Amino acid sequence: MLNRKASHFLGMRVQSELEHLSELRREAGKDRRSVRGSAARTRANMRNQSAAAAAKADEDPGANLFPPPLPRPRICMWKYLDIHSMHQLEKTTTAEEMREVLAELLELRRPEQSLRDAITVDLFCHMLIFCRQQDFSLEQTSAACAMLQDLHKACIATPLGNVEECYRYFTSVLFCHGVRRPPFSIDLFKEEQLLALEDYVVNTYFRHFKLYKYVFTSQVRLDLSLTYMGLQPPILWPESEMEKEESKEVEEQAVTPQEEELETVAPPEPEPKPSHIQVLRAYIKTQVNKELDQLQRLVEEQLKASEERLNSKLTALERPLQLPPGKGKSKTK
Repeated sequence: MLNRKASHFLGMRVQSELEHLSELRREAGKDRRSVRGSAARTRANMRNQSAAAAAKADEDPGANLFPPPLPRPRICMWKYLDIHSMHQLEKTTTAEEMREVLAELLELRRPEQSLRDAITVDLFCHMLIFCRQQDFSLEQTSAACAMLQDLHKACIATPLGNVEECYRYFTSVLFCHGVRRPPFSIDLFKEEQLLALEDYVVNTYFRHFKLYKYVFTSQVRLDLSLTYMGLQPPILWPESEMEKEESKEVEEQAVTPQEEELETVAPPEPEPKPSHIQVLRAYIKTQVNKELDQLQRLVEEQLKASEERLNSKLTALERPLQLPPGKGKSKTK
């Protein structure tokens, strides 16, 4: 009897433990599903926010007014042109073939369709010709084109002048490919090659930095609006009232000659008082006239003083040259 009771008690205890474990597993699964769902929702919100920010930047021309922070200098070998692209470019023999292959690899349009794409193709084409003249390897040529492309992106990131920041960024990227310090930098170029590459970029790109910025960035316009405190805002009439006013004006214009005679006989109405805007306009006009008068007087005084100085110099030059005493007399023996 005791063995049966003990086995029964152990069976019930084991069953309760199993049920408790199954409940814990179900709760853990629910927690994992909730965590996954919250993570998915967070990623979706981040994507939506980034897409909205990008759309806002595209719509608002002043969103990219201030220069964004430049990226950290990194190793950029095979970044834009991989090994297969470099083999295709290596097979080209003329500049026209090189431009066609570059336009196809970089997914650019024809020169007659887009002026910016034509300039980009010419930029890379001249860089490839320079790399061939310097006997660069495929890895070195790909890295040089990638450095030039990153420099160009940093240049056109803002319409404001950032030539010094771009030059510091380019020199730091050069050092990433001239010193062996993995994983931050590699010794891909020798010292003479780095100097030649820097001289080429300075003489070709940085000398025409403002031209590239003018072509590839949008024009900045300043819309200035002035508001004066204490003035009432202008009253906007609705369309129905505007139509009524226009009909009244038409009726007033179609007045008979008798009514005109009666109007002429009628006593003159008192002149309306000037509004705040008219008073402000008159005040600004008087102040501007005063400033213009002062400037005109100052300019006249400066012209008069300069004329007097010029006349004094002319009179000094017109006087006969007087020799010092004793030097003009001839010596007698």
